[in-house]
This record gives sequence, structure tokens and C-alpha cells, in this order.
Amino acid sequence: MELRPLTPELTVSPQIRMDDIPALAQAGFRAIVCNRPDGEAADQPTFDDIARAAREAGLEAHFLPVESGKVSDDSAVQFGALMATLPRPVLAYCRTGMRSTTLWALSQAGQRPLHEIISASAGAGYDLKGVVRRIVNGGKTPVEVADASHAVVIVGAGAAGIAVAASLRARAPDLDVALVDPATIHYYQPGWTLVGSGVFQPPATGRTMASVIPPGVTWIQAAVAAFEPERNAIVLDGCRVVRYEQLVVCPGLKLDWGAIEGLTDTLGRHGVTSNYRYDLAPYTWQMVQALQRKGGGKAVFTQPPMPIKCAGAPQKAMYLSADAWRRAGLLANIDIQFCNAGAVLFGVADYVPALMEYVERYGIHLNFGETLTAVDGPRQTATFQRKGADGQPETVQRTFDMLHVVPPQKAPDFIRVSPLADASGWVDIDPTSLTHRQFPNIFALGDAGSSPNAKTAAAARKQAPVVAHNVLALRGQIAGSAQYDGYGSCPLTVEQGRIVLAEFTYGGKVAPSFPQWLINGTRPSRLAWWLKERLMPQLYWQAMLKGREWLAQPAMKD
Repeated sequence: MELRPLTPELTVSPQIRMDDIPALAQAGFRAIVCNRPDGEAADQPTFDDIARAAREAGLEAHFLPVESGKVSDDSAVQFGALMATLPRPVLAYCRTGMRSTTLWALSQAGQRPLHEIISASAGAGYDLKGVVRRIVNGGKTPVEVADASHAVVIVGAGAAGIAVAASLRARAPDLDVALVDPATIHYYQPGWTLVGSGVFQPPATGRTMASVIPPGVTWIQAAVAAFEPERNAIVLDGCRVVRYEQLVVCPGLKLDWGAIEGLTDTLGRHGVTSNYRYDLAPYTWQMVQALQRKGGGKAVFTQPPMPIKCAGAPQKAMYLSADAWRRAGLLANIDIQFCNAGAVLFGVADYVPALMEYVERYGIHLNFGETLTAVDGPRQTATFQRKGADGQPETVQRTFDMLHVVPPQKAPDFIRVSPLADASGWVDIDPTSLTHRQFPNIFALGDAGSSPNAKTAAAARKQAPVVAHNVLALRGQIAGSAQYDGYGSCPLTVEQGRIVLAEFTYGGKVAPSFPQWLINGTRPSRLAWWLKERLMPQLYWQAMLKGREWLAQPAMKD
């Protein structure tokens, strides 16, 4: 007997035998549902035999037979109604458990998010990609009609999506390109660090999505529910279908606020803030000022396990806050703790000495190997987990007046449960060509890709021309193969007016864009601050999002 739980209330299994019933009763099951018609196999017990044994063991038994490969909409509705009335937990079975799982999945359509249904089914060992569209359609069989068809479809209209659309149109002005994204506002997220330090105002970091969509590109304002790469199609919410010849996937990543117990209940209150959200970055600056008015206090800054969007951002918030307290003459009265789940201050060793100088200047206490697990806002207490001296997990509680949280981050749910994902949930791509390893007409860039580069806007700026070139090469409109070298950049704002400009490629190789006499990236620079504050926003809005590839021309394969 092979039991495969879907939920705490429902477990599915392959065909059971009468002598399995006592063990099921002992395990706590209270009802059995048979989804296999009698007579499918010569060695199959009839439902009457199973029901008789179930009654003797004190279990309810119900018969809802479904032919293999023919799970109807009506039978899914019946299964859902049956589950609502049966005592729980319930065991449902068929020949392999697949029909029972499909019935449950369809019955849950509209009640649970698609990713929860797919994840639970996959966890039990069942691949439901064949019924994804029905689940998206509320558990009903959709009409097989494509709502739209485009040569190139781009999923995600963030920095990566807009940039690659613009690069495609710059190279092929007549190319039929569509962007799929439900958002109405496009944000310049690198600016939120400066919002959190009082340098930028929030409105300066956002523009309407309609204003940044490249001319001639079709904007499909909808969310993607699922991918059907074998059919060159994506399924939108509401079961609308969009077909493509080439697909570019760049929806960003998911900030998993809910992974930290109590965090969502206290964000924006009790001193708990984060520059990773547009509406919270101003609160960071408010809390910096609040500690100044108070004359001191405890400030805790966190960094979760990698990968995260812009690995330097947790430190940027800390250094700029500390610099504000230094300028106010209060630094000696502020207890600053940096709790980093990782083992080093920064992943590229060349930049660490300069950062350590600021750590020492600001009196920052470094706590490596500490992962934030819970926040009690009213009590202003943060709980961390770390390894003790004996190697066993232990918890540490820290009180705070200000807590800057960077949440754990992962691929979006609809990516993680899709055929495009690798074992870690990211879009599975070759790190140099940015082409999907299984589907050659699919590309990915930006934060959702599996390539091991830093997840920064600077990386997307370099990736976009590579993807644009390789898409057109696949279409036979251009020659050669463009290569991405893993370039990423992290302007580490160590104080107001100075930046350590970290630039590097795969393997942590330092890759400066400017001569050392102009900007030495391993040392704090005023010119680098000017670039961050004045030039980079304009470079973003007026160059990157418009297909102007200044310092971003792709390298070609030999």
C-alpha cells in the first residue's frame, strides 16, 4: 500500500486491497473513495468487496468511478461535493492515484492558487501539466482557441522585459513583439535605496507602464497562469491562450515576506521596515530620523540566504543609515547589528577591505550565519536561527528600535511549478546564451533565470542585448551567437556622497567599466556616487528601456 498525501484531509494511492483496510483504519482514515471502475484489470478487487471490508473496519466507502484519461468536469464537481460531506481524513484511490489526484485538483480550481494545487500534486508524485489549462479555467474544459499570436512574447515588463523588447525592436523594427504583464506602474527599483536615505522622493522611482512600453510593442495587461512549451503557448488568467514563435521569460522574483513568522503583521509599524518595497522605503528614512530624535537606540539589519535581488542592498541601507547618525553626532549611541545568513560580508573579495573600513568606522557588529525566522512587532523582538558551537541549531533573540528586513526570495510561483523550471525553481537556462536547456525557442533573463550572476538591474542591462541578438539569430534575421559573461554591478552606498562601485563577472572576476584613474571600484568614490544619483536613473529610463546599449554591446562567440 503506497499512501501519497495531497492535503492533511486527503491522501491518494494506487489500487488498495481488502487486507489493507485494517491498517488504513488504524492510521486514522475515516472514509474511502474509489475512483476506478470495476473490471479494469483481472486482479482488481471489486468496489463491493472493498466497501464490505471498509464497513467492517468502521470506515465509510463511496464509489465515484472514472475511466482512465476521461476525468469529466461533472465528475470533478461530484468529487468536490463528496469531499465536503465525508468524515476526514479521506483516502481516494484508482489504478495509480492519478485519476483521484486529477479529480481533487479540478475540484480545487478557484479555491486554491494554481501553484498550490500543482505543488501538492507534484509532491505526491503526479504531473498535472495536461490539465493545467482546465484548472486555470475554474475546473472546466476550455474551448481550444488562441486569443492572440505573436512572433515573440515576453513575460514580464520589469527592467529586463522592457529592455529586451526595446533591444529587439531596435534591431528589427518590424518584429511582432508582445509584452505580458498585469502591472500599471513600472518602478526603478535601484532608486529605493536612496528613498530609504532621504535622497530621492518615492514618485521619482515610478512611471506608468504605458509610458515605458516601447513603440510598436503590444502590451497584454494580464497575469500568466501557466506555460505549455510543447504547444508554444502560454495560458493567462481566465484561461486565455497566447501563442508564440519565441518566448522570453523575465517576470522577476518573489519576495517571500510570509516565510518569516509575524513579519507581514508588522511591516511599516513598530520600527519594522524594508527598502525592498516601494511603500516601505520612506518608512526606513522615518525610522532613521526617529532614532536621531530619540538620541540613540538599537538598529538591526538583516540579509537572508542567497539568491536575492541585489546582494548589496541590505548593506546599502545599513551604511546610509549609519552615515546619517554619524552626521548627527549620534553614532556612539546607536547599537548597529548586521545579521547575515551568509558567511561573508560580500561575495567578491576584492571589495571587502573597503567595506570593512566602514563597518569599523560605524561600529557595526557583524553576525554571520544568522537567519531571521520571526518578528514580534509589538515587543520589538527579532528571532534568528544559527548554528551553535556544537553544530546544532540554536535561536537568538534581538530587541530593536529599528529593524530593516530583507525577505527570503525565490522564483515566482507560476515559474516554480512550470515545465521551464530547474530543481530549484528558476528558469533553466544556459548561463552564456541564456537559452532554455530543453526548449531552444525559449530564453530567460533577469532575476528569474537560473544563471549564477548577481540579480541586479545592471545584469539585466547586459543580458537584454544578448537575448535580443540570439532570438533574432534563431529566427534567421541575424548571424552569430551572442554571449553573456555574467556581468553584474552593485553600487555600494557606503556613505552619502561616496560609493564602492562593485563590478564583476562569473566567478567573481572584477570587471570595471571605467579606467582605474577615473573610478577605482575597490575604493569609495565621489564620482561613483554622482553616477548613482544623477546618471544611472537617466541611463535606465532613457537608454536601457529604449534599446540604447551604451556600454552593453554583447560579445559574440568565436
